[in-house]
Amino acid sequence: MSTFSDLGVQKDFIKGLKELGIKNPTEIQEKTIPFLIDNRSDFIGLAQTGTGKTAAFGLPILHQINPDSNKIQALILSPTRELVQQIKKQLFKFTKYVDKKIFVEGVYGGEKIERQIKNIKRTTHVVVATPGRLIDLIERGEIDLKYIKTLVLDEADEMLSMGFKLEINRILKYTSGDRNTWLFSATMPEEIKRIVKNYMNINAKRVEINPASLVNENITHYYSVVTLADKTEGIISFLEGRNDERGIIFVRTKAGARKLTDELKKDGFTIGVLEGDMKQIERDKVMRAFKNQSLQYLVATDVAARGIDVQNLNFVIHHQLPEQLEYYTHRSGRTARAGNRGISQAFILSNEIENIHQIQKKLKIEFIKK
Repeated sequence: MSTFSDLGVQKDFIKGLKELGIKNPTEIQEKTIPFLIDNRSDFIGLAQTGTGKTAAFGLPILHQINPDSNKIQALILSPTRELVQQIKKQLFKFTKYVDKKIFVEGVYGGEKIERQIKNIKRTTHVVVATPGRLIDLIERGEIDLKYIKTLVLDEADEMLSMGFKLEINRILKYTSGDRNTWLFSATMPEEIKRIVKNYMNINAKRVEINPASLVNENITHYYSVVTLADKTEGIISFLEGRNDERGIIFVRTKAGARKLTDELKKDGFTIGVLEGDMKQIERDKVMRAFKNQSLQYLVATDVAARGIDVQNLNFVIHHQLPEQLEYYTHRSGRTARAGNRGISQAFILSNEIENIHQIQKKLKIEFIKK
């Protein structure tokens, strides 16, 4: 097994990693870090959620930064406020023991733009941003991206599925010049292939983890056939059998998410809901409660769940199967992170069995009937 030192990571960064409990590199880190430290080129990394992508691109970026310059030298685009905050926090921790400080700022919606403008006017080396807020700053002329050496598109498929296609294209055009693009994604839909074709070098290095399957192999997939009337009862029975375990229940619609949450609350479960109509302040409150474990379960719609990163989730439940295949990958990827095992449980109607066969075939996974 290789070490971070073998990969060419500087000692100061390794000290920060050790303090975070990160001792050995994951597969994506092993295959990515040495190449990105040694080469100035475009890069495509395909790996499911929870495989350590932040360190895979974050450590090479930190190696590139010239702390004596006060210019923004790297830009990381990520789909949600939560992910931006998380990446910023990790990079800050990686740099805890470096001699010369590297400054990282996060810009995202839901917080006063004036405060973020003030922050990026100070010495800033790396900006982590959501696409919408970055466009706001570009349009106001408040951010200087002329000197960036590297642009990272993190969770690229999630950004596109959230409707950021126009913003990403604008940012890629705006930052074109002498910079490299590193694209990280769990899946490779047509839109991503288009971005690669239009904005990246045709010979971009490509690393794919688990090429046979984009769904984490540590997840066991189950399905149960129920009637519409018995679905909530089936979920209650599942939760009662898992005791202290924690998980997320995915529901297709906002109204459905609210309804199921109310039903489960009445049954005595400590549960919160995340759906698209919620204000950012409500969303933050629910996420805080879920992360500090005062809520055991979370009900969420696909869009509202974008960017959720909670460690040690034992399972995900599909109240309904998702409309798009990529969503199954994203939903399932919330569990079995960092080498742990997890369960993905779908509750389906009898006329949806064909959908299970389709998912098995396309994602090369196997479902067990319960």
